[in-house]
Amino acid sequence: MKRDNDYIRQLLFEMEASEGYGFDASKGFSNRVAIKRVYHMELLCDAGLAKDLNHGFHRLTNAGHDFLDAMRDEGVWQRTKDTIATAGGNATLDILKQIALGYLKTQIKEKTGVELK
Repeated sequence: MKRDNDYIRQLLFEMEASEGYGFDASKGFSNRVAIKRVYHMELLCDAGLAKDLNHGFHRLTNAGHDFLDAMRDEGVWQRTKDTIATAGGNATLDILKQIALGYLKTQIKEKTGVELK
């Protein structure tokens, strides 16, 4: 299965919005959708963005919150994807985060005058 970065972003938003301590990635979905969700949750765990609490229940890690915050703005996310497409279409999650952070820092500088390193 190919990694879907838009789907990963969607899962992060769903995890953030979930109530309580834990997020069940597969409950209530058809088998095909559940497989995609579980696979992408495993990728999030591999990247340290989510943690498997117990048999499919997950929570965001601090790194997961940082990743989501870097890509929260739709304009930043679109510019990040456009940059990756221009560069060949493939990037690691870490590179996606670095590009999004770069755009976010630019936005902050333009709006506030504060330059972040």
